[in-house]
Amino acid sequence: MTANSTDGIDLSQKSDLFKKGLQTRKEVQGGASVDKVLAGSDEFMMAFQDLTTEYCWGYVWSRPGLPKKTRSMLNLAMLAALNRGPELDLHLAGALTNGVSKDEIKEIFLQVAIYCGVPASLDAFKRASQLFKERGI
Repeated sequence: MTANSTDGIDLSQKSDLFKKGLQTRKEVQGGASVDKVLAGSDEFMMAFQDLTTEYCWGYVWSRPGLPKKTRSMLNLAMLAALNRGPELDLHLAGALTNGVSKDEIKEIFLQVAIYCGVPASLDAFKRASQLFKERGI
């Protein structure tokens, strides 16, 4: 691994938007977690990682229009509403990093129950509860 790479990814071959996205992604999800995902990505999956790192993290998450905490709160609501459990797990951890409190997460998922359905909210509550237990929150 060179000084200009991350877990075998040559950053000199990546766009500035990818580099910006990688920095933001690591700030929110944690460097070790992101490095593990990228290191485990083969050529097929790396196309998706490039897309999400550049556009999701580099273009959208790095914009100044909303604070990261607000973006996290929106993601929790949308992922819970869509019942996207594994992705919700990642964003629950990121939301805590971005300063979203346990009580705020509870209120988000109660809102999901009313507007998107109790089953989606129940799954979100279960996932958050498990994370809180793991972290002693």
